[in-house]
Amino acid sequence: MIAQKSLIGVAALALLALGGGAFYWWRGTDVPRIDPDDKAQVAEGQAVYRAQCARCHGANLEGQPNWKERQANGRLPAPPHDASGHTWHHPDRDLFGIAKHGLAPYAPPGYQSDMPAFDGVLSDDQIAAVLAYIKSTWPPDIRERQARINAQAAQQ
Repeated sequence: MIAQKSLIGVAALALLALGGGAFYWWRGTDVPRIDPDDKAQVAEGQAVYRAQCARCHGANLEGQPNWKERQANGRLPAPPHDASGHTWHHPDRDLFGIAKHGLAPYAPPGYQSDMPAFDGVLSDDQIAAVLAYIKSTWPPDIRERQARINAQAAQQ
């Protein structure tokens, strides 16, 4: 009986470990290279951004007006991706995951957003290119601060 309980306990721990690993994989921890200094990647990202993102986040990354105020439907407008917004407050793995899987895995339960998931619409490399383009527009101090956020996230 004790051996059976031990076997069940080991199996439960294994499932928990596999489930936890799948969750972190799904959240986008395996992020392609995002290099705001790579001119080719930035150019591709700018083209993809214009085609897929600009209609909500603005042609100049400015976001929608009053982006911090809830609309009548309770949702927030699309935020800016320039230095005035909060995009740079997040590590690359989360930004990549939000673009790929939508906001739901990163928001509180029940949070509603108009941010679509681009998995199946854009390749991982295209998503990384968009992020490289966005980051290329940030001033050096913002890029440095976001790099520190990436470093902290990598240690977790």
